Amino acid sequence: MALERIVIVGKSGAGKTTLATQLADRLNLTNVELDGISWQANWVNLPKHEMRERVDEALPVAGHWVADGNYVRSVRDIVWVRADTLIWLDYSLRVALLRVLRRTTARIVRRKKLWNGNRETLRHYLSFDPSQNLFLSTIRMHKRHRNDFPALFEQPEYSHLNVLWFRTSKETEQWLRGLQNTKELGKKIVE
Repeated sequence: MALERIVIVGKSGAGKTTLATQLADRLNLTNVELDGISWQANWVNLPKHEMRERVDEALPVAGHWVADGNYVRSVRDIVWVRADTLIWLDYSLRVALLRVLRRTTARIVRRKKLWNGNRETLRHYLSFDPSQNLFLSTIRMHKRHRNDFPALFEQPEYSHLNVLWFRTSKETEQWLRGLQNTKELGKKIVE
């Protein structure tokens, strides 16, 4: 199985960025975080045409990369068509919401700078607007992905994708261990 161009999708809190970082390190891939492209200063989203241009540049057809993010509607036709593997982290909503809570709390307390100088604030999470409230957005995303992804995977333009659908972090960790064992086995055979 080729693992040269990987896209990781899933709701907030699933661990997309963490997995992308691990895969980039293990497989010597360029790590492209789509949030880093989309979110401009002051939490302004990059206009769609500019987002598409930057994603097109960041993910070359013949490159070696791992991309994480849920910009399915705006750049799916670029990212999914170029990828050879799609990993869907479809963990339970409870797990994702707990992770979002821990991550968000840590980011707020530490005043961690994210993409283009942005910082998460408590104000964002007290809103009833799902585009600002990560918890509401995660709930909406959970439902949308479970409804939409299986049908999308069946579309002819994505038939080339090796789809890995992980429903628990334990499944993902087992797959990663197997990937590591394969890498180590390959080293032993070469030596």
